[in-house]
Amino acid sequence: MKISTTAMPGVLLIEPVVHGDTRGFFLETFRENALAEHGITTPFVQDNHSRSVQGVLRGMHYQLEQPQGKLVRVARGRVLDVAVDIRRGSPHFGQSFAVELDDVDHRQLYIPPGFAHGFLVLSEVADFIYRCTDYYHPASEGGVRWDDPALEIPWPTLDAPLRVSDKDARLPRLADIAADRLPAYPGAT
Repeated sequence: MKISTTAMPGVLLIEPVVHGDTRGFFLETFRENALAEHGITTPFVQDNHSRSVQGVLRGMHYQLEQPQGKLVRVARGRVLDVAVDIRRGSPHFGQSFAVELDDVDHRQLYIPPGFAHGFLVLSEVADFIYRCTDYYHPASEGGVRWDDPALEIPWPTLDAPLRVSDKDARLPRLADIAADRLPAYPGAT
């Protein structure tokens, strides 16, 4: 398992060793000690699995209380996965990182607590799996508009129609969210 830093501090790209032959493939999708070597020592307490069709855009979500770190991967299909640093006081505030995840390379992305997260399904269908470091807490759920121009997210244009939930379509731009409704960068006030 190769774990690399990205242009966004704290966001890690994980590339497993895939053992494949005519029968199929085998890979490790989680290895606690490898993640610990890169500072991820918070236990994962909840696993989620979603299935979406092409053009579905989910995001950009976060939790203010019980913020979740997420280890995400695609078990079937292909998505553009995006993390945005929304931690007030962060030197990278408002910056995004995007990477394609698929069922061929099996790369994963670790998104630390305090980041907004979302993805766009590029394939006909995608099964998206994510491990979370804290439990879902609907009362503190927040989000940032997926198409906020200030975030400069490189969403591709698809042949399929874009499908965004009504809830996600109503999310505010980052500049319109009160500072006390955003996670804090460690050491920031």
